[in-house]
Amino acid sequence: MEAREQLRELGGALRAVLARLREGEPGEGRDPFQLPRFWDALGQTFKVTSQEATKLSLAFSGSPPTSAEDCRKLSEDVQNAILAVATVYYWLPKGQGTTLRKMVRDATTEVVEGMIQLTETILNAPLESLSQEQLISTGGVWEACEQVSSLPRDNQAAVASALAACLGVVKDAVEEMENALAEGQDPYSDIMEDEELGFRGNRDTYWSEADRKLLSSCMGLMKASKACLKKVLGVVKAYGKADSPEQIAQLDDLADIANEISPSVDELALSMYPPVNELAVRLNAAKLASVLKKVLEITKTSHVCPPSEEGWVQFLTDAVDHNMNKIKNFTQGQL
Repeated sequence: MEAREQLRELGGALRAVLARLREGEPGEGRDPFQLPRFWDALGQTFKVTSQEATKLSLAFSGSPPTSAEDCRKLSEDVQNAILAVATVYYWLPKGQGTTLRKMVRDATTEVVEGMIQLTETILNAPLESLSQEQLISTGGVWEACEQVSSLPRDNQAAVASALAACLGVVKDAVEEMENALAEGQDPYSDIMEDEELGFRGNRDTYWSEADRKLLSSCMGLMKASKACLKKVLGVVKAYGKADSPEQIAQLDDLADIANEISPSVDELALSMYPPVNELAVRLNAAKLASVLKKVLEITKTSHVCPPSEEGWVQFLTDAVDHNMNKIKNFTQGQL
């Protein structure tokens, strides 16, 4: 079998591993699970995979051409390295936390995808020449493999990382809407120039005074979302533990519901642009308020919230209710 045919077969085998990773569930394993041993093994398999990517790329980077036998051995080594990565991922039991498991699976998947990309790049390149694409693909595998060192080491760290990512997205959404409201009556002024489109007297692109009163309370709700994520992230970092199944499950519950905040903020923000549909705003605000109250409720009843932290939970709950009640009053005529 010629060298390129070996590479095609390797690509097919790697895609099969990728499909199983995306669909499969990790096994619980019969031996007692040891987190430090898992991380050592995962780090080693990522390192070996990075080395195999380098070897494969170098073999197809110039003359003389790689022999079919050398390619067979290279393909075998790459496949074994990738199977080892997947196998170690499967060691991680569900009981260590679904948030942690998802992050490790995403990192593992990225390594496999990178190796598939590299084999395809080599196949598509001119014979025995090192293309810019091949260099980029090889670097892509290295980067994916290096991620293992920055992965969260337990479910507490994984949930803190997930909350920080949500907070970043919500901060951006709040800032964008604050800027739009500060720019005056016309939020589309930067993209719709009068001289290009003719005179725009259409109120569909402007906020009325009534709109602005309603939007003020919507902004209050969006800012409460930001404050909520910031405070929950703080207590997860300060008090979160991943020592017992109950603590791990509580952290996962918190991450799952907090993940709903960002899309809910986005939906509310989109409905706030003119022409404002008050009913849509009210429904989206109600959805966001419901998610926030659930996050606060789950936080309050979990191990991350000692009595000393209950004050801000109540304060934010009241802030959500206050803004939601104002939104209901402004949109009363829409029901």
